[in-house]
Amino acid sequence: MIIDSHCHAGKGDGLTGPWDTDAPLTDYLRWADESGIAKTVVFAAFHSNYAKANAGVARIVASNPHRFYGYAFVHAARDAGNIFQLVKTAVQQYGFCGIKVHRYDARITREICLTARHFKLPVLYDVFGEVSSVDLLAREYPDVNFIIPHLGSFADDWKVQMACISPLERYANIHTDVSGIRRFDVLEEALQRAGPSKILFGSDGPWIHPGVELAKVYAFHLPKEEEDKILFRNFLRLTKNLTAKNFSYVPGMQAK
Repeated sequence: MIIDSHCHAGKGDGLTGPWDTDAPLTDYLRWADESGIAKTVVFAAFHSNYAKANAGVARIVASNPHRFYGYAFVHAARDAGNIFQLVKTAVQQYGFCGIKVHRYDARITREICLTARHFKLPVLYDVFGEVSSVDLLAREYPDVNFIIPHLGSFADDWKVQMACISPLERYANIHTDVSGIRRFDVLEEALQRAGPSKILFGSDGPWIHPGVELAKVYAFHLPKEEEDKILFRNFLRLTKNLTAKNFSYVPGMQAK
């Protein structure tokens, strides 16, 4: 079983770059099938209306629920005062099992953390290089699990990624994923210091080939039990309150 815990899907409504324009899954699904990836967590591309974008992602998930999990994307500032309702809709109507927040939009807020606590959801928070906030989150909300992708910097900032290893190692509720980390020595140090229970497989698809990111996990040469933690068990543990126990998906199936 391999679960990709980090993939965008659907249309954005901007034209800044692929991240807010379009996240098509056709090529991604072919690549995932070739790589033996059974299930994928999907969430919206950047959007000016995340209620609308989340509904679009919900349609993708519903088209093949054995293939996809969904996360609710929220904007910490623009959606302020409505975070709880957005997430409630995503959980109760769409069956989503996590929250996605990006510092590019706005800094994470207490409203988001309290909502995550209420619904017992992990928060995938891209700190966009602002790794100093990770310690604050870990201490203020020890009962909320945070996934800090890219070790804190998709921009390949070595200093940020090294700084992120410390809270990853010290706090039980801080996790990361392997996506977008080019320096394998940094990723390997994160594994050695924090252990396999703190790292998830994620690709940041559909623009990044999931097989490329998956190769990083195999390059660790871990015992199967530890490798499985990264490939799927950590994700299932963090989302155990809401993830379905149906793994009947067979590689080769496509979303409708």
